[in-house]
Amino acid sequence: MTTRTIYILSSLLILLLLGSCTQSEPEEPETLRRKSPIAIAKVLHHPSDTYIKVIYGQPYKRERDIFGQLVPYDNIWRTGANEATELTTTHDIRFAGEELEAGTYSLFTIPREGEPWTVILNEELGLWGDFDYQQEHDVLRVDVPAEQKESVAEAFTIQFTDVVDDSTNIVLQWDRTEVRIPIAFLASGSGAGE
Repeated sequence: MTTRTIYILSSLLILLLLGSCTQSEPEEPETLRRKSPIAIAKVLHHPSDTYIKVIYGQPYKRERDIFGQLVPYDNIWRTGANEATELTTTHDIRFAGEELEAGTYSLFTIPREGEPWTVILNEELGLWGDFDYQQEHDVLRVDVPAEQKESVAEAFTIQFTDVVDDSTNIVLQWDRTEVRIPIAFLASGSGAGE
């Protein structure tokens, strides 16, 4: 055998050995897998240069009774699945009539049967669900009406609707329930904290 042939054969042997030694990425344990996908709702208000984003886990109804059963009435709810829902605003806004400073907040709700829901913005971030929720970290609590609809929303959805002039609504929909949170954009350079 020539030196060249030996070199080629030994190179191939090394490549084969290296290929058999590589390990595949370990699979994520079942307990860490996300059961509900992450969804994002966002809106940009050009006149005030305000960007609002809501990140939430999106559970599905899957023939279950939702409010009053899966999500109990009169208890704190993470307002989605997995981690607590988070709302970010780049400028001060009015959130259901109350001034809210720019920042990122955990968003919780207290669903109620036949009564307004309480919407809570809390300064603690990175919470898993509502397990570590502490009321003393609340920044804002407001009550907003909840409506029963004819149609069923299979997936829990948060979206911005009715974007007109200096206002919009954050709309929560799941099953036959819809909750609207009115948002007012403040003129650039004004509002809470300025």
